[in-house]
Amino acid sequence: MTDYTVTLDESEVKALNCMSLVADPQEFAQNFVTNRARIAIEEIVQLYTSKALDAGITIPATRAEIVSDAHTRGWIQTAAEQAARNEANAPA
Repeated sequence: MTDYTVTLDESEVKALNCMSLVADPQEFAQNFVTNRARIAIEEIVQLYTSKALDAGITIPATRAEIVSDAHTRGWIQTAAEQAARNEANAPA
């Protein structure tokens, strides 16, 4: 598990505390990031399932295994990997 720290200045905390939908900025940030990760996982699972079925590859039993195998197979890349590939392919 990875921990991230977000630093907000006083006005940002006040602004979040004043929003009727945000009772706890920490909980709001946690929910936002967790939900975005869930969406990304579902997108990867869909992509993986389609590619695996087309290639006759056995689909792993868990979403975590699917994400890991998709990365191992090069079917997905991290943002850093994508940036490095784009830089390497950029015209001089």
